[in-house]
Amino acid sequence: QVQLVESGGGSVQPGGSLRLSCVASASTLRNHKMGWFRQAPGKEREFVAAIRWSEGTTRYADSVKGRFTISTDKAKNTVFLQMNSLKTEESGVYYCAAGTRSALSAISMERMYAYWGRGSQVAVSS
Repeated sequence: QVQLVESGGGSVQPGGSLRLSCVASASTLRNHKMGWFRQAPGKEREFVAAIRWSEGTTRYADSVKGRFTISTDKAKNTVFLQMNSLKTEESGVYYCAAGTRSALSAISMERMYAYWGRGSQVAVSS
């Protein structure tokens, strides 16, 4: 069982930055992957970024490559999402998720994540 608690959301102007954090309560995340997904109002939830906990392999949605960075602090069982150059259309609820290790080709699929946080609101507006 893994419990996830996100923090760090808020309001920012277009072009600004935010860093989301997600603390995982688990005895070990060694064989897990961690992901960030987001859901804009009226839209489906979509993949943003993911990382394999052990070796740090990352994957990003094309729309955020070069602007977002996913990272971990293993000592604190925490995964971060640094978001730079934010756009208005990136407003929504950002969810942290955890799942057991899977193929990299499947790392962006929601169904590969068994544990989800409650979400953190991000608002990008001028």
